[in-house]
Amino acid sequence: MSSICAVGAVSFLEGSPNEEFYTLVNPGMHFDSVNVSIHGISVSDSRNSPNFASVYESLRPMLEGKVVVTHTQFDRVAFKQAIKRHDLLEYECKWLDSAKVARRVWADCARSGYGLAKLGARIGYRFTHHHALEDAKAAGMVLLSALRESGLSVEGALESVNYPITSQSASSSKISRDGNPDGPLFGEVVVFTGSLRIPRREAADLAAHLGCQVSASVTQKTTLLVVGDQDVLVAKGQTKSAKYLKAEEMITRGHSIRVMRESDFARMVNS
Repeated sequence: MSSICAVGAVSFLEGSPNEEFYTLVNPGMHFDSVNVSIHGISVSDSRNSPNFASVYESLRPMLEGKVVVTHTQFDRVAFKQAIKRHDLLEYECKWLDSAKVARRVWADCARSGYGLAKLGARIGYRFTHHHALEDAKAAGMVLLSALRESGLSVEGALESVNYPITSQSASSSKISRDGNPDGPLFGEVVVFTGSLRIPRREAADLAAHLGCQVSASVTQKTTLLVVGDQDVLVAKGQTKSAKYLKAEEMITRGHSIRVMRESDFARMVNS
């Protein structure tokens, strides 16, 4: 992963490509024939090129303190492995995976079809794949297209990639979610009912980020029922929701289900 033989970078200013950087790199390592067949760069091509340590310093003005976009984690991992191999001090930047953003914006790309070439074709951007500078431009164009379609800012995209990918599009009213396995509440199965102060989909995203599996209905797997504040104590003559009634029935039969007000859920999220 540390054997980088070319580096391409492009900065974007106000939605358009601005400054470009491209160079071949002498990795000082064996060139695998499989890799050469992909990118077309041979030992003889890069023999007189600078090493990664020199290129790394040249890139500093473009990358340090910036949001650095790569498509999938390959380039980020290779970059960090090369830094480690050359015993360099890593400068600070925020890494953003344009594939992760695309998978959350376009529902049909959530599980497959999010390769750079396919997404380039999707947005109508033509480029030479597996050329470092061309791939860098394409990753930027894919990100910009995804931001325009979703209405997200770059900061919003940085936040969105921390949330699980749902099986529905972001605008869907369905709220089933898989929980973040690194979340503090991983293992909890939550169901929402009643009138919530925030959109049900937003509440589901928050719960999934904490690690909860979000379900649309109360089952034997349910461990937590979040109820709108005004629905916890219903007025005389009104009926509790079917989910609320089923949870209460299951609790009387010995199932361990906690009932929580939305305001308490919000406090838990904030903490």
